[in-house]
Amino acid sequence: MKAIMVMFDSLNRRMLPPYGGDWTHAPNFARLAERAVTYDNAYAGSMPCMPARRELHTGRHNFLHRSWGPLEPFDDSLPELLKQNGVHTHLVSDHPHYWEDGGATYHGRYTTWEFFRGQEGDPWKGQVADPPMPADLKKVRFGGVYRQDLVNRAHMATEDRHPQTLTFDAGLEFLRTNAEADQWFVQIETFDPHEPFFSHQRYKDLYPHAYDGPHFDWPDYKRVVETDDQVAHARYEYGALLSMCDHSLGRVLDTMDELGLWDDTLLIVNTDHGLLLGEKGWWGKSVQPWFNELVHLPLFVRDPRHETAGERRSSLVQTIDVAPTLLDFFGVDIPADMQGAPLPVADDTPVREVGLFGMHGGHVNVTDGRYVYMRAPHSAANSPLEEHTLMPTHMRGRFTPAELADLELAEPFGFTKGVRTLRMPGRSFFNPYPHGTLLYDVTADPEQCSPLVDDAVELRMAGLLVELMRANEAPPSQYERLGLPAEGPVTEKHLLVRAQRERAEQAALPLPRPEDYPEGRYSLRTPIAALIRDPAAVEVLRRHLPGVVDSELLQLLGPTPLLDVAAMAGGLIPPPGLHRVAQELAEL
Repeated sequence: MKAIMVMFDSLNRRMLPPYGGDWTHAPNFARLAERAVTYDNAYAGSMPCMPARRELHTGRHNFLHRSWGPLEPFDDSLPELLKQNGVHTHLVSDHPHYWEDGGATYHGRYTTWEFFRGQEGDPWKGQVADPPMPADLKKVRFGGVYRQDLVNRAHMATEDRHPQTLTFDAGLEFLRTNAEADQWFVQIETFDPHEPFFSHQRYKDLYPHAYDGPHFDWPDYKRVVETDDQVAHARYEYGALLSMCDHSLGRVLDTMDELGLWDDTLLIVNTDHGLLLGEKGWWGKSVQPWFNELVHLPLFVRDPRHETAGERRSSLVQTIDVAPTLLDFFGVDIPADMQGAPLPVADDTPVREVGLFGMHGGHVNVTDGRYVYMRAPHSAANSPLEEHTLMPTHMRGRFTPAELADLELAEPFGFTKGVRTLRMPGRSFFNPYPHGTLLYDVTADPEQCSPLVDDAVELRMAGLLVELMRANEAPPSQYERLGLPAEGPVTEKHLLVRAQRERAEQAALPLPRPEDYPEGRYSLRTPIAALIRDPAAVEVLRRHLPGVVDSELLQLLGPTPLLDVAAMAGGLIPPPGLHRVAQELAEL
């Protein structure tokens, strides 16, 4: 038995031809769908990158207990379980987060592994002098990641030196070396088409368009305030990188043809989450609710044991189902702690009725395939929020002594194998409270443009959410944060959609676009530091945006225009207030 998993990051379902994408050039995804089962109702679980990969290893949700982080000592790991049962597991990847503090326990679970450098500001090439800095619409440049990315790009001048190409080169080398062997699993994983959308000219040529604006292939995670031409350009840049991913996928399919691997090799093609590219007025992920563009995923499986080429499945499946699928394929027992189930390939027999998804400290979400319920915290404090971990690291750093000062030992969860975890106050960079609790009927409203107020449906969905939280052993702090009962039934007193309706409507209002607001000596284009230095301008800010002027965030965002600060604030600065500020600043 042999298995290949081709994994992309931030792969948008709606831009692929098998899911109705009609403007991108991705013929190999269409070719894949002709050979595989295409899943129409696949959802993410824990997000973003490393929480999703922890699900791929463990087959269980983790976002209710901790934020981004490594595998824990008590975690089951898919590749390690396969390795322990005589299957050679190999990882090839250019995904830089695997080798940072918050991901450094993953690659060691494989029998062998290879890493290719240079993606998204990976601290790769040492260069003391600053590289040329283009005029760029990206505003968030602190921390050195933006600068390092420009340094790295100089070492990828040709496609053969791009990390994605090198990753697939190595994956194909593994296939050729081991085609005649048995009992192996290879994970070919690229960071693309995650931002920045860096690809080479032959892929950009697939999307001809007139554009003479600033460099723009790396949108910040924020509201859209760019012009229509700029938005379209960024989408084309994503499209070009997507087409490069399609080409790499085609190389795998070609090699499977050449080596005759279709007869005995399981193929899974998947992603961790999507990315908003201007839809609903947003860029990126994490700072807004987890809309379907982010969590309704593309997924393809070709199982040589079943004649299912070209078929589709409507059953609700999730990321947690990948590990059980691979264990089942190799005949390895599925651990009791795994919450997922083998994906329905042979037929469309459901493996679950409802799915749970979210990010630590964000909305906690549930879907039954028709309705999506996004539960916000019941108060602006978004607390209590706790971390439960034995691996106290963040994405690119360790927990600080201050974060650990109030830690205590928690009682074991059922899945920690009798081990107590460290429990300490958690933090969330983005507070979901301004967006309110939301309910959508994605059958009638697939674009999620019109949130519902329906007490009966909310009561049912909130009840399902609590059932899933209890099955996941959510800590008591999560119920308190969300205003839900840790024990007993959900009742009408626990409903929030109607109570938070006005807040949700305000958060959904679009921000002013550059052409929408008046210009004068000062405007929303003026860097916030310049506004703060002017006594009259700072009083305008204090009058209409109380609390913004004294925020510690502004120490980092001083050179950033006020409009972009508002765009990055995740709903904390309301559009009506911005309009009033713009008018008064223009009059100074």
